[in-house]
Amino acid sequence: MSAPEAVVVLCTAPPAGARDLAKALVEGRLCACVNVIDNVLSTFRWEGRVESAEEALLVIKTTVAAAARLRARIVELHPYDVPEVLELPATGGLPAYLSWLRDAVES
Repeated sequence: MSAPEAVVVLCTAPPAGARDLAKALVEGRLCACVNVIDNVLSTFRWEGRVESAEEALLVIKTTVAAAARLRARIVELHPYDVPEVLELPATGGLPAYLSWLRDAVES
């Protein structure tokens, strides 16, 4: 298995602020792209109860080098006490896309 070249980060957010969060992350050069998927129903355990909430799912693409800074900024901007931030390593992809991703984040 090759070393990860990129990271895909999953983050849920309230629908009202999801697009603003996505824009702030891209403008801050912490990621190359964010897909905002509206109308996600999340069911989860929180403070001992099973809850459900309408959310938006952010699919965020960044570099390995920028992942920690991205995570810190999400925590800073996010309205939840404990936002979902799952980092999934991407060990490959279209070389031209990976090059664009690096340039978008690191340039």
